Amino acid sequence: MTLRPFALLSAACALFLSLGARAEVTVLTSIKPLQLIAAAVQDGAGTPDVLLPPGASPHSYALRPSDVRRLREAQLFYWIGPDMEVFLDKPLQARSAPSAALQDLPGMHLRKFVDFSHMTQADYEDHDHDHRPGSVDAHLWLLPANAQLIAARMAEDMAIADPANASRYQANLKAFDERMEQLDARLKQRLAPLAGKPYFVFHEAFDYFEEAYGLHHAGVFAVSADVQPGAKHVAAMRAELQKTGPACIFSEPPIRPRLADTLSAGLPVRLAELDDLGVTVKVDANGYENLLGNLAGEFAGCLEKL
Repeated sequence: MTLRPFALLSAACALFLSLGARAEVTVLTSIKPLQLIAAAVQDGAGTPDVLLPPGASPHSYALRPSDVRRLREAQLFYWIGPDMEVFLDKPLQARSAPSAALQDLPGMHLRKFVDFSHMTQADYEDHDHDHRPGSVDAHLWLLPANAQLIAARMAEDMAIADPANASRYQANLKAFDERMEQLDARLKQRLAPLAGKPYFVFHEAFDYFEEAYGLHHAGVFAVSADVQPGAKHVAAMRAELQKTGPACIFSEPPIRPRLADTLSAGLPVRLAELDDLGVTVKVDANGYENLLGNLAGEFAGCLEKL
């Protein structure tokens, strides 16, 4: 019995040391693409979490009580900014720990929506996610150079929050940059022959990727992922498809809009998907590269058959 207090103390110390060894920075991101970038930086020192469930729209998500709690408790939080996740404006005001709106990072390349000559006023009014001419295109994660800036900011923040692993975060960042340079060269080589191939998208979400790799959509069926196009716009797009001839129509997973079948009926059009959010991508150190590689494969898989 005299040994019991010592045994209990030893067990408590062992438990404390064990927990300390497993301690990690709690990183939360708003959307999966940012989680994939964070996973590359945090590899070997933790696993980042994501706020939105698979398939949820970052434009109109409604936070659950459990989401509010995770948002409050995470040590580091990353989101695109008010031009994407409008629903986060008020909840973030109650957060005391660090948060980063990545669209505001110095050096971030931002595009703006400029060409809406094919849209009517009724097509883009009365919705939260602003795609009006002059507004920021917040799908900035689809430009590799932007992803590298985001990764650098994450590595800096994680090193401050977890100095013991600072060298690991910097090594992971260096490896990520090297892989991105190699991937960028491969994607340019694969996609260069597809420049000029005609395709249409349902959501103006791919301009950054298109800019990087010389692609350009011929038309947009909806001004945002959450707003259906008006009847006049649908008729105009159907006429454009008829005039274009063989083309691809790209929607986004997980659900293909029924409008895709209506627009393409009887026309030499191929239907395919572009996954800008990485819905099916595994969260690991290579996840972000896989998102871009898959996206290139989805473009090529359809356009190469035209």
